[in-house]
Amino acid sequence: MLAVIHASVVDQPVDAIVNAANAALAGGGGVDAAIHAAAGPELDLACRAIGHCNTSEAVITPSFNLQRTTGARHIIHTVGPIYARYSRKRNAELLEACYRNSCEMALESNDTSLAFCSISTGVYGYPAEDALPIAISTLFEYADSFNPLLFCLYTASEYRRGVSIINCVATTHQEGDRLIIDAVK
Repeated sequence: MLAVIHASVVDQPVDAIVNAANAALAGGGGVDAAIHAAAGPELDLACRAIGHCNTSEAVITPSFNLQRTTGARHIIHTVGPIYARYSRKRNAELLEACYRNSCEMALESNDTSLAFCSISTGVYGYPAEDALPIAISTLFEYADSFNPLLFCLYTASEYRRGVSIINCVATTHQEGDRLIIDAVK
């Protein structure tokens, strides 16, 4: 099941969360900073040991303090494209690979539930109207592999806008506070 929720990825009781990281894995701003703060200083050490992650690739670390607070076992770090650096086509390929590589890494690590934030739509400048259809169509391919598979939109305005965009590319229904993706158009 793929569900879109208005929430922080940091708070989700899933096996793994996906971090929109920077290439240095340095705990930058936004969700990356929130994940690093919640996981604790051990995450910084683990990321320094890995050293680098290329755009569209994914690396995995333990969740450290998040295991105690949410039950998450892993943090999967993926580096989305900086929108201004690439052509529209190349951005789409790289963004799709972020979602796909993160899902594959979770499967390889035997994670059965997974939560994503929106990758590259913040400071990396990817327009949500272009990024969200890529995210939803790619994640929908993995909907039966995770229970649940969550796509977290943090602010109320991000969620409202996201739901509007997603409803243009997918058939959905509401279950409580979750928008369930039934099919991709």
